[in-house]
Formats: sequence, C-alpha cells, structure tokens
Amino acid sequence: MTHSSESDAAKRPVGRLSKAERRRQLLDTALAIIREEGADRLTLGYLATRAGVSKPIAYEHFSTRSGLLTALYKLLDEQHVQSLQQALTSSQRDLQGTATVLAAAYIRCSLDMGEEWHAVRAALAGSEEMSVVQQELLAGYVQFFQAILAPYSSLPPGALYQRCVGLVGAGEALSVLMLSGQSSELEAAATFSTLIQGGLLLPSAQS
Repeated sequence: MTHSSESDAAKRPVGRLSKAERRRQLLDTALAIIREEGADRLTLGYLATRAGVSKPIAYEHFSTRSGLLTALYKLLDEQHVQSLQQALTSSQRDLQGTATVLAAAYIRCSLDMGEEWHAVRAALAGSEEMSVVQQELLAGYVQFFQAILAPYSSLPPGALYQRCVGLVGAGEALSVLMLSGQSSELEAAATFSTLIQGGLLLPSAQS
C-alpha cells in the first residue's frame, strides 16, 4: 500500500518543496540570517532573497515580519521541549536524578540556542503577538514540568502548579544569568536542580 505522503511527493516536480517543507526552509534561512547578521537584518524581502524564492511566497507563509518572528520563536521553543523530552526518556530515576537531568537539559538547550532565542525575543518585545505567545509557551512549560515532577510530589495539584510556574521562571532567569557570563553552565544547572528538588517539598518538610 502506498502512503499518501509518498504519492504526493511523487507528483511534485523534482526540486519543488511542499508547503510545509518550504515553510521550514524559510524558517531555517531566517535563523541563519539572525545568527550571521542580526535580527534587525531580517525582513520578509531579504528572507525571500536569501531563500531563493519570490517575495510573495515569503508573505504567503508569514504575512508580516512579526508573524515570521513569532513562528521562529515557536520553532525554537519546540526544539527546546523536544530536547528536554529526549533527555528524560531513558531509565527510571528518583527525584534527585530527574531534577539533575531536567535542569542540565534545560540549561544546555538555552545555551545551544541562546543567541537566536533572545534575538527573536528582543525583536518581538512590546508587540501584542509576543505577549500572547509568551503566555501560551509558559503554560506549555508549566504543564511539562508538572507532568515530569508529579510522580515525586505529594503537593496538591494547585500547589504543584504554582511551584512549577516558579521553577520555569527560575530556569529562564538562570539561563539569562549564564548567557550574560555571570554564571557557568554547570553552576546554573546545579542551582536549578537544587531549586527543583526544594520546590517539591511540603512546607512542613522545609521548616
């Protein structure tokens, strides 16, 4: 039986990308522009030139520069989450082991894509799109942390949720500290691991 995706690919002219493939090519090219020339250089017109397509194709995919930046921010976030998931898919661990792996993966991901991540974020600062996207992605990270840490916590769901909101904020703050040169990767990861473990303790256990 032939899969529909294979049939569709066979029908496309050689060298022509599907819409999804073209979108990913444009996003990868946009990241290369930011990495090599800075976010200020990124426009839909210049993106089209660098990607070897016409301007209408770039506008068809993203409509506006803010739309392009928002798509980039979501792509980087998706890569971040995938890296965290991959790091946590190995054998069973206790809380300390899980916190150590989660913290190290989070900080490492922030280091690997730090320049692009913060350049896109700065370019979107103050925009309505950025506010909406940040709230959406924050909720996703909090849910992710909840799912990973719930087996090690005896906190009520509401309390665990609030702790995870704080932990995600701490991870972001430690990443910024590291990227600014005020902390090493190992220091940031160790601090984050300690915060994760301490964040799951009941109030009586902390006294």
